Amino acid sequence: MHTELNPIELFTQAGPVVRAVALILALLSLWCWAIIANASIGLYRAKKATRSLVADGRLNARADIVRAGLAEAAQDYDGEGLSDRRDRIQGEMRRRAQAFLESSQGNLGSLAVIASVAPFVGLFGTVWGIMTSFVGIAAAKDTSLAVVAPGIAEALAATALGLAAAIPAAFAYNRLAAAFGRAGRDLARRVDAMVPVIADTAPAKPSPYSKVA
Repeated sequence: MHTELNPIELFTQAGPVVRAVALILALLSLWCWAIIANASIGLYRAKKATRSLVADGRLNARADIVRAGLAEAAQDYDGEGLSDRRDRIQGEMRRRAQAFLESSQGNLGSLAVIASVAPFVGLFGTVWGIMTSFVGIAAAKDTSLAVVAPGIAEALAATALGLAAAIPAAFAYNRLAAAFGRAGRDLARRVDAMVPVIADTAPAKPSPYSKVA
């Protein structure tokens, strides 16, 4: 019989299905915090990389996005106007920036899955635990609170575990998704501002795809 709210005792006294649900939710919780840590580090790196595109007022040629723009600007296509040249450079830099942001986010979308699934997994454990408790009550033919309470407490612990995994996942997903959105808009503005500079100043070389006169 439970005399205090002891998570370890609740787990050991629970049935096999409830214990399996608790283990699944514990793993989901650990995965949630690992994703949060990884995405937070990726967000920091994304902001740092965005700031490093321009160093000391000049283009940082070592930055991957700037390097991609310079490489694209180095290609010269016959009959291409300045506007087309800028569009081509902008498209390449934006593709590189988008790929960089997506790699920085890691498995951020999995947080939304955890936030939506974990409560239902916990609810399943609760329902199953309550059903098991009712079966035990029927077998014991005793409906006193001392008999009912332990099984109900074990069952409700599954719901608590589901919420413990879902709440941080939902909160972190909303905050990190918004932060990555702001970082993406900032990066896009910086890329657009750099395109004319790169297009107008970078030397062009004949492209292998240019038509031979």
